[in-house]
Amino acid sequence: MTDLNHLEHDLITQVEAAGDEAALETVRVAALGKKGSVSELLKTLGAMSPEERKERGPLINGLRDKVQTAIATKKETLAEAALDVRLAAERVDVTLPVQEGPETRGRIHPISQVIEELTAIFADMGFSVAEGPDIETDYLNFTALNFPEGHPAREMHDTFFLAPDEKGERKVLRTHTSPVQVRTMMSQKPPIRVICPGRTYRHDSDQTHTPMFHQVEGLVIDTEANIAHMKWILEEFCKAFFEVEQVKMRFRPSFFPFTEPSAEVDIQCSRKGGEIRFGEGEDWLEILGCGMVHPNVLRNCGLDPDQYQGFAWGMGIDRIAMLKYGMPDLRPFFEADVRWLNHYGFRPLDIPSLVSGLTS
Repeated sequence: MTDLNHLEHDLITQVEAAGDEAALETVRVAALGKKGSVSELLKTLGAMSPEERKERGPLINGLRDKVQTAIATKKETLAEAALDVRLAAERVDVTLPVQEGPETRGRIHPISQVIEELTAIFADMGFSVAEGPDIETDYLNFTALNFPEGHPAREMHDTFFLAPDEKGERKVLRTHTSPVQVRTMMSQKPPIRVICPGRTYRHDSDQTHTPMFHQVEGLVIDTEANIAHMKWILEEFCKAFFEVEQVKMRFRPSFFPFTEPSAEVDIQCSRKGGEIRFGEGEDWLEILGCGMVHPNVLRNCGLDPDQYQGFAWGMGIDRIAMLKYGMPDLRPFFEADVRWLNHYGFRPLDIPSLVSGLTS
């Protein structure tokens, strides 16, 4: 009896001291395995007399049951402890923002975003998008637009000229998207309402100019299109693009070969604190040029200026992107710096809309 009590105490102590399931399994095999201490005692019951078996049997079987119960309890305790450790290691903090998936990690370039914004605004006014090639003929880029021979814009310091072809004609990288207007007027009958976004090229490079940049021009041709219509369109565009309720505009007389009369357009702004804000303040900022389409341009495009008239405007997409989103230097637009794009870029699924807002 004393030996059984000592054995029970030793086995229970070993079970409780087991630090993991492997150690517990070692104790189980040592006690209840084929050659375990309790199993060896159970084997002796067959050699005992009935009286001894009656006396010793319940004690040995009781020892076996107590050890089995202690092992099962310890195993459950170890399993719960292991689960707690795993849960602590794999815990998810639901208060943290959801990590972005691969489909949202990229960024839309500000130029692409602004073109989408322009398209959404003018599409709401009934405009379609017209496109043309980057390499143009001298006629479409200059002559058809009423640029006289010897005009400064034709010179090498403004224009990228290509090598003469077999006919001796020197094509150019278009200096504006106005050739798209010419192509549209030559291929469509009025009424015409188009915007022409795209790349343009000039010999210029500094903080606010690059050899390749982006422009958007607009064109309206109809029998009764006039300056009042143009002013309304430009005002509605500025309010929608800069997302302000009201904006004052100032039209200053200017000169462009392809429009008559022509005007430079300034919009109201505030420069307090080194930040430009539109729709408030007493300052002015030039933003675009515009005017009524010159009769010579209409004639060059096969339209009768006695029957049709229209207006056009143009602005730099890069420039208005810088003004709206506070970018101080134009050159990083074209440097492919991922850090800059992560800062100024837009999420792929943030599609501009006049209903949900141009910018989220």
